[in-house]
This record gives sequence, structure tokens and C-alpha cells, in this order.
Amino acid sequence: MTQAAADPVVLINVYSCPPDRLDQLMDLLTVLVRAQREIDGFVSATLHRGLDGKVAAVHAVWESRQHWKSMARDPAINAAMEPIMAIATFAPHLYEAGEVFE
Repeated sequence: MTQAAADPVVLINVYSCPPDRLDQLMDLLTVLVRAQREIDGFVSATLHRGLDGKVAAVHAVWESRQHWKSMARDPAINAAMEPIMAIATFAPHLYEAGEVFE
């Protein structure tokens, strides 16, 4: 495995839905992340609820790009995504980890 493939990756995925579905979306994202936790390479995830009542975001860290790709092909993850896709659109982006400021 190349060094780039072994570096941690950050997934920031922003979901948009009608305001009356945001509670349901947050519940479904919780189910999704709990399923992801069982997959090799998962490091952490944080769910964020948009203050505008229309968006949610997931910030997740994976051990490598390959781990993230493997997760995205997992049948349990695809099953957890189905109800999410029925009520929301989403825009996932992968990032290399950067400096942390505290």
C-alpha cells in the first residue's frame, strides 16, 4: 500500500432535506454511523445538525482511503443509506487530515 493510501482520510458529508424530515434524518444518520463503527478502518464520526433546520453533516475519519472505499461498498452500509436517500440529498467530499487547532 502506498503512503497516500495509508494516510487517514476525512469524510465530510452534507445532507439536505425538508425541515419536517430533519429529525428523521438525524435518526437515520445515527443508524448509519453505528453500522460504520463495526467496519475495519473506522476511527471516529461526529454528527452535526444544521441550525437552519434543513441540513445535517457527518464528519468521519477513516484510517485510509482504501478503508473508506471498502466501507462504501459494504452491503450493510448500502442498506442503511437507502432510507436516507429517500428523504435527503447529500454531497460527500474526502479530505486529507489537516492541522487541529484547540
